[in-house]
Amino acid sequence: MTTTLITGADGFIGSHLTEALLEAGYNVKAFVYYNSFNNWGWLDTLPKEKLSQIEIFTGDIRDPNGVRTAMKDVDMVFHLAALIAIPFSYHSPDSYVDTNIKGTLNVLQAARDLETSRVLVTSTSEVYGTAQYVPIDEKHPFQGQSPYSATKIGADRLAESFYRSFEMPISIVRPFNTYGPRQSARAVIPTIISQLLAGKEEIKLGSLIPTRDFNFVKDTANGFIEIARLDRTIGEEINIATQQEISIGELAQEIINQINPKAKIICEEQRLRPEKSEVNRLLGSNEKIKRLTNWRPQYTFEQGIQETIEWMKQNMDAYKTDIYNV
Repeated sequence: MTTTLITGADGFIGSHLTEALLEAGYNVKAFVYYNSFNNWGWLDTLPKEKLSQIEIFTGDIRDPNGVRTAMKDVDMVFHLAALIAIPFSYHSPDSYVDTNIKGTLNVLQAARDLETSRVLVTSTSEVYGTAQYVPIDEKHPFQGQSPYSATKIGADRLAESFYRSFEMPISIVRPFNTYGPRQSARAVIPTIISQLLAGKEEIKLGSLIPTRDFNFVKDTANGFIEIARLDRTIGEEINIATQQEISIGELAQEIINQINPKAKIICEEQRLRPEKSEVNRLLGSNEKIKRLTNWRPQYTFEQGIQETIEWMKQNMDAYKTDIYNV
């Protein structure tokens, strides 16, 4: 049985991927961020029978020794640990370099030394910047429009260099905007839903013009697994995208219509990105992942939003709706 390590397993996508790998029959080891509260993030919310099947390793992706220890006797690594909030990267870019670039280097170095059979490095659609053409395929130029995206570009290129220099079995997995249960309010969909469920009739957002290509989180997790199953994806950068787009304004109105049609959208200045940093259009091509794997989206946008709303109704204590969640 294949033993997998998921870095960032305590996070949004990582916790869903951990569950999906467990259900697919893998031995699962979860690398979670050490803290003195012994909090395992979203893994703490899993049923005890599931959690008992997962080996938990607490550490810090920035620590090469801990990373190496976690990766011993592991066949496959899904590297998701990262700092991801774009606004926070404007004033704390050093932490993004340490976590996203050096953290990825720690995984790559350990995988090389331990001869790990498979490494999947998580990228992001933000590496492309505003679309220069659509749909955005894997040959689209990169543009660092925020310190966050710049560090993810750096991490991707490090991964490519280890594949080319050392013939390491690496795939770069590039999800477009993922949403769903357990996502923090620093992302737009839970921001909208949480404000509405809190009874607010003025929904505070940033720019309403940008478009995004939204993946439901279970489809994203399945994309990782499908890419990992096949040798022909080694050395490849692969988008996970629906190849459909919706503007933030349209998205907000659709959710408002489902929860409280009386609510109005307010554009709040502090939520706006600097003009040259805003990614105005993301619409991903999914032709490559469909060609190389059996992956297909299983959720429509409407189904995914409804499942997210229902989950958030039961978990509103996880959200602070009176502040701007950076």
